[in-house]
Amino acid sequence: MKRYHLVTFGCQMNQHDSDRIRDVLEGSGYAPCETLEHADLVLLNTCSVREKAEQKLRSEVGRLGLLKRTRPDLVLAVAGCVAQQEGERLLRGLPQIDVVIGPDQAAALPRLLAEVEQGGLPQVRTEFDLHEPRFLPAAPRGRAKVSDFVTIMKGCDERCTFCVVPTTRGPERYRASEEIIAEVAARVAAGTREITLLGQTVDSYQDPLGKLPGGQRDEFSATRMGRLQRDETEFPSLLRALAERVPGLQRLRYTSPHPRHLTSALVAAHRELGVLARHVHMPVQSGSDRVLRRMARRYTVAEYRERVGALQRAVPGLTLSSDIIVGFPGETREDFALTLELVREVGFVSVFGFKYSPRPFTPALKLGDDVSEEEKSERLAQLFELSEGQRAAHLARLVGRTEQVLVEGPGERGGYTGRTERNEIVHLQAARDVTGKLVEVTIAEAFKHSLRGTPTDRALLAAEGESGSAGAAAPTAELEPRAATRRSGHRALPLLH
Repeated sequence: MKRYHLVTFGCQMNQHDSDRIRDVLEGSGYAPCETLEHADLVLLNTCSVREKAEQKLRSEVGRLGLLKRTRPDLVLAVAGCVAQQEGERLLRGLPQIDVVIGPDQAAALPRLLAEVEQGGLPQVRTEFDLHEPRFLPAAPRGRAKVSDFVTIMKGCDERCTFCVVPTTRGPERYRASEEIIAEVAARVAAGTREITLLGQTVDSYQDPLGKLPGGQRDEFSATRMGRLQRDETEFPSLLRALAERVPGLQRLRYTSPHPRHLTSALVAAHRELGVLARHVHMPVQSGSDRVLRRMARRYTVAEYRERVGALQRAVPGLTLSSDIIVGFPGETREDFALTLELVREVGFVSVFGFKYSPRPFTPALKLGDDVSEEEKSERLAQLFELSEGQRAAHLARLVGRTEQVLVEGPGERGGYTGRTERNEIVHLQAARDVTGKLVEVTIAEAFKHSLRGTPTDRALLAAEGESGSAGAAAPTAELEPRAATRRSGHRALPLLH
């Protein structure tokens, strides 16, 4: 049996794409291989949101080229956004590569590999599935993940000037609501307890088959919600359908939304649906209206404040995180000061911060790159200092409170690890395996990026040094690496748009 090794760069969408690639490969007779040195196929699933990801790809391909000299039968494939962006150019610049596929071509992978293995020329497939969008469903794979992802749309129509996603992912295409509901129900039946809905602009969703009830509830009219407009998407209706038709689902999240679609109907869904987690990642990118216009974000700072403020008022205790770019072309120190002011005012508990880097095919290339690397680094450091302080203060306020923790599994250093509905990481001890369980804990200690909790159920209390199958004492020091500062407690980089 042939074996494959898959390496993934980038966001949650790339992670999800890699899972579907695994399904396709294993369905065609490949088996996973832990090390690339012993694999027959090495596949690199790439991201092009940041320049460093492309540099990393070229470095990896160069290293694998050395391996191919000693193992000429090794097949090297590149998938994902860099593959879509570069296409044939990848083969010209990196002749070690045998197969290049874009994000919409995973199903074609076995056929392309077979042609290469039979002595054919390198293969490139980067067409978008515009006429008949295809969403590969998840195949059963061992024990279900406690928390998992389900894609509801792909592509992006926003055309932000800094973003390459419309080039690498194409225009927006939506998955049928019945298909989404069926996959979520199947995941929950298999043991998944939390679902995160994925999309580049996830809250722009429209059901292509028109099966969702529309409209907006009168008690949350545009008048009561200030300037919030009537809902132009069916995303809130999808959330309501999932809550109603998949009653076994314990938590529902989504990423990444666009502020334009944080409408009164979506606010109402958060207020009324207990299954929706009390945390929202809402990208803002800048606190300066001048910079937002140059980014073509299509909202003002005042509109952003109004919309997230309505959400916070509707759901007391809800927390927010965000994406912010520093050093965008033309960003002055005054512009950046406005961004820091917005971070303080909204009270983000975590921030994904990035230095602007020019991306191919983006309108921002015409604006130049006039903020020095030194200035970008200084601004990013200031942003992280502020956001880390806010996160630390938030975590400290939780000590002594009772929280519901969805346990995701054993911790890296013993015990168990899970998340609250606001997405805080909690480490705890338990006398038996509580993976997949909703455990009530009292928060005993705050670390830099996480918390330690003690179960309120005495039957779950572990003796000192005992934690069921994990068998280790409770952590007494911060468990997460410093890199988590930039990831703000999320599992991977956000879907930048």
